[in-house]
Amino acid sequence: MRRILASVVAGALALTLAACSGGNDDLVKQYQSGTGKGYISGDGRVQEIPVDQRGGTVEFTGTAIDGSTITSADYAGKVLVLNFWYADCAPCRVEAPILERTFQQTKPDGAEFLGVNIYDGPERATSFEEKYGISYPSLLAVSDADLKLAFAEWTSVQATPTTLVVDRQGRVAARFVGQVQDDTSLPTIVADVLAEGS
Repeated sequence: MRRILASVVAGALALTLAACSGGNDDLVKQYQSGTGKGYISGDGRVQEIPVDQRGGTVEFTGTAIDGSTITSADYAGKVLVLNFWYADCAPCRVEAPILERTFQQTKPDGAEFLGVNIYDGPERATSFEEKYGISYPSLLAVSDADLKLAFAEWTSVQATPTTLVVDRQGRVAARFVGQVQDDTSLPTIVADVLAEGS
């Protein structure tokens, strides 16, 4: 009886997801494929948001891998790149060197980077950062519902990796849905956001 009930529930969920349309079709297909890969990957789209269409400010408080507290106030007046990741996410591993190179390239101009690890504890997250040479901090979100909720308007933390570029006013200026693909798109957008109002 439990198997029949589970099949009915799974079927209803699949039909509900199949009824979705537009930009989520690829996500529905990923769910239905049942790969069990542990993440929903985006298609690499980059969405730039005009200044007059940006929403409210991104506000958050979280605990970093080293145990320190980091808040959005620490980045007031700065351009901030937020990257959502975790260690077993294959696209996260591929893009990690690109993110670090972009951080090093744009840091002298005033850009800041902050990771948001959605699944791992401090040991696993630290191991990933050491392996890929990540020098900017990351927050741990696995047990922090408030931190996850803080980003809900701009991204689903399950859609990993996702990268947000936040302007000096704390508003999302650009969103990379899926893996950052190359060494030019993110630095170019960060440079454009840094140049705003300068």
